[in-house]
Amino acid sequence: MFTGIDIVPETVPLDLEVNLLTGGLRISLSILVFATVVGSLPGQQAERSNGTSEAGPSPQVTTIQLGDSLVALTKVWKFRVGDSPIDPVTLGPLWAEPKFDDSNWEDVDLTPKAGAVDPVSGLSEFVPGWTAKGHPHYWGYAWYRIRVRVEARPGVKLALAGPSNVDDVYQAFDNGTVVGSFGDFSRKFPTIYYTQPVMFMLPDHPGSAGNERLIAFRVWMEPNTLFQGDDVGGFHIAPVLGEASAVTAKHEMRWLELIRSYSLSPIQAVMYGLLGIVACSLILFDREDRVYLWIGVQLLVSSLQYTATSIGSWTQWIGAMPLTILQQVFIIPMVYAGWVMTWRLWFRLRKPTWLPKALVVLVVLLMVSNALGSNIFFTWVSQPVSTAFNWLSIAVRLILAGLMLGNVFQGIRLEGLDGWLVLPAVVLAGISGFSTELRLLHVQTSFFLFGSSVTAFQMSNLLLVAALSVLLLRRLVVSVRTQRLMAQDVKQAQEVQQVILPEARSRLPGLIVESEYRPAREVGGDFFQIIPNPADGSLLIVAGDVTGKGLKAGMLVALLVGAIRSTAELNADPEFLLRALNRRLQGRGDAHATCLALRIEASGEAKLANAGHMPPYLNGQTIGIDGSLPLGMVDIPELSIMRVALKEGDRLVLISDGIVEAMDENGHLFGFQRVEELLRGETSASDVAGAAQSFGQVDDISVICVTRTAQLEAAAV
Repeated sequence: MFTGIDIVPETVPLDLEVNLLTGGLRISLSILVFATVVGSLPGQQAERSNGTSEAGPSPQVTTIQLGDSLVALTKVWKFRVGDSPIDPVTLGPLWAEPKFDDSNWEDVDLTPKAGAVDPVSGLSEFVPGWTAKGHPHYWGYAWYRIRVRVEARPGVKLALAGPSNVDDVYQAFDNGTVVGSFGDFSRKFPTIYYTQPVMFMLPDHPGSAGNERLIAFRVWMEPNTLFQGDDVGGFHIAPVLGEASAVTAKHEMRWLELIRSYSLSPIQAVMYGLLGIVACSLILFDREDRVYLWIGVQLLVSSLQYTATSIGSWTQWIGAMPLTILQQVFIIPMVYAGWVMTWRLWFRLRKPTWLPKALVVLVVLLMVSNALGSNIFFTWVSQPVSTAFNWLSIAVRLILAGLMLGNVFQGIRLEGLDGWLVLPAVVLAGISGFSTELRLLHVQTSFFLFGSSVTAFQMSNLLLVAALSVLLLRRLVVSVRTQRLMAQDVKQAQEVQQVILPEARSRLPGLIVESEYRPAREVGGDFFQIIPNPADGSLLIVAGDVTGKGLKAGMLVALLVGAIRSTAELNADPEFLLRALNRRLQGRGDAHATCLALRIEASGEAKLANAGHMPPYLNGQTIGIDGSLPLGMVDIPELSIMRVALKEGDRLVLISDGIVEAMDENGHLFGFQRVEELLRGETSASDVAGAAQSFGQVDDISVICVTRTAQLEAAAV
């Protein structure tokens, strides 16, 4: 005779309990757990019963009276660790069969205590697993069985919703027949996924006495799951049995709750991804400050982590173990070391110099210890070895947290406010690295906002991003202010350079001089000086081009112009002048300049000295002159010296290499041939410069045209 437990039909609250595998973060056990675990963890080869179907005590049956409703199967379940032997007749698991005698199994009540919640997800109706019910160190297979008698209207279709929070995967049986599973059981060790709601339609059993059913679950828990808490293992919420439409509605509600529970993960993934791209792009504004790149990479890695959490929580595209390896073995060590380097670079710390190399060693150690210390590779690594590596993981994380805090404390000492802004986020980040250990000590590390789980790790990341946003804004303000000052400096340098340039057109006794200067930037590197000597009627022209562009080149130009003026007062000989300029450039690093000096006497005789500059053109033809090195490259330069005579009507043109090197959008150079074609006519200096600039200016352009006239006129005052 069966003893029955009558359950008043009612619809249970539609609450969802999600797996303790929150975000895929699986970290090592605390010291308290290590002290009890060492040497005592049994393998999945638990004792297997050769139970038989011999008659025993009358099994307990739960009677369910259904309208259009469902009932949570909270009691009374029969439970046993280990795996079932195979029935030689049915070739199925013996423990799934209705006739098997389970009277000597443990009784398990899945009724939650009032107000009980999952410490990770925060959902109600949480029931501790088998590690909190007499099997503290067990991993592997276990079985749950319950006998039910369903009293329902004829024709009602029944469905079963599996436990929505379970460690880790299971197969469901109805009267010995597999009705479905969560997880892949086709291999020696099942493939697990993050817990998700699953429901199964149950077949009709018209031949069963009193509509009696034996519901059985074969559950598998990974050894790695032991390192997530002291209440893991098996069911954490009762399965639900009932009318198919009601179970379907319950199933849909559980999915909505699961989505809500992890709803912050995709939001953070998108937010950190966009912020990471923005941070990386800041390196384009200051290529020497690598901190922007480090911040960007950190944010992108965080985005990857939250993306993996979302994929693992809501899909079965990837198993839980590959995601765990990705996060624990790769992402977590990179995040630790990345933040240490980020704050080192942010506060511009130089000591200790060995820190970057030490971080590489620590990252490798943390990767190895996380992989081998969390039972991820339990088939290869023995338990004592795994425990030793777990200790190593804790030690390395403590060292990295200490280094990160040390950098921030140095930042407080050096920069004050910036360091204080970062300190709370860094402290929380260090604490979040030990969330599992703290949870084992019953310290709350997860909080719940409108049903969404917010972990200490997520909060630390949000605080870090908030602190970084404030710091980046402060740095941006300082950078903008600095750029304004630099722009003022450049503007002043441009004005100074315009002052030291001679007039565009001037008349001297027997000569007409035209000049044109068009810098490629605000401050150019080309220079020239036109210095008449009223005493003897001679004219000194010096033209050159310093290396580089911008403000640095402009400062070097100012130096050379000053040297030209002061030297010309002593001796206006072109050769003497170039040797003096060469001495000024010596010992100034990469300060080099091409330069050509030309002195035209009143008689038209001219002496030319050249140091690597473009040769001049006489009446449209290039003057042949030997090549030579620019100034500043050797102590005693070998200059090219030659003399020419300018007759009445002769036209001498000096140009810089910015003209021949002008380039169009197709990569074609302006070239010497175009220059010669321009100079065959009476093209002015302005026209020559304009032609090259319109073609495609890439460098400073300067042109000086000297024409010998017949009539000697007084120099303009």
